[in-house]
Amino acid sequence: MTQKLRVAVQMDPMETINIAGDSSFALMLSAQERGHELFHYDVRSLTWKSDGSGGGRVTAWAAPVTVQKVKGDHFTRSEYRTIDLGSDVDVVLMRQDPPFDIGYLTGTWLLERIKGETLVVNDPVSVRNAPEKIYVLDFARFMPPTLITRRIEEVRDFIAEHGAVVIKPLHGNGGKAVFKVEADGGNLSALVEMFNNTWPEPFMVQPFLPEVSEGDKRIVLVDGVVAGAINRKPGEGEFRSNLAQGGYAEGAGLTEREQEICDAMGPQLKELGLVFVGIDVIGGKWLTEINVTSPTGIVSIDNFNGTDTSGMIWDAIEARLAQ
Repeated sequence: MTQKLRVAVQMDPMETINIAGDSSFALMLSAQERGHELFHYDVRSLTWKSDGSGGGRVTAWAAPVTVQKVKGDHFTRSEYRTIDLGSDVDVVLMRQDPPFDIGYLTGTWLLERIKGETLVVNDPVSVRNAPEKIYVLDFARFMPPTLITRRIEEVRDFIAEHGAVVIKPLHGNGGKAVFKVEADGGNLSALVEMFNNTWPEPFMVQPFLPEVSEGDKRIVLVDGVVAGAINRKPGEGEFRSNLAQGGYAEGAGLTEREQEICDAMGPQLKELGLVFVGIDVIGGKWLTEINVTSPTGIVSIDNFNGTDTSGMIWDAIEARLAQ
């Protein structure tokens, strides 16, 4: 029999989620089915406090919740109270959506302080050190030609070499603010000006891959092992295949190259405590992102494949706690 766990879920407001496809909600349902106790809290309630004698405790303003798959009536919340994330719970699921900003980083710094007391998934140190479009550079041999810069001169040279490109924020998510620039460089100056005035960090530039019309594959790995995949296709009039941008999903297997990519990164993901990861691959061969902050896609994968990815994730969490 599975040990009953106390699970605190750090995520966005329960009222705002779409239960039909939300991965965090699916994880909560699966945890509850196993008899685990659930708490919900907002990252902004994280608190560190000491009494002046050394050390300190990390707490959150949390509420016990129960969940059910009923649209419009998907959760019941009890009274909020302060819980000690080091002593009152066994697992913290860090599931709030990006942006990956100083607030997100501060959350990882605070959660890092409960190491050795409570298992945080994904590991906050590794999440902090592995932002989607930076960590992927460790596997540049699987990536398309890529440029990270703030200099328009570098972008012009890149376009001259590769033709049409896609420009996107380095720490963006959900396909937001992703632009295609044609080979003639039209609007490039305005776009670079907008990026440099909006974000302090560089932006990413990659050749536009026509294969994106055939889909952008999301592959989910659980503790470094492939759990399944979906192929996300752009909606009409779009080149972005993100489901949040009007894309749609279809079932998918893995190409030989995609399996090679997963085999190459799997052991490192497990070693870093990145239990739930979603990678994005275009054209069956081009790795573009490694999503570790709040990966999605497991509901669609399970709907197409008849799998139980949430169960696999909890199996991995319970195995880590048993070590």
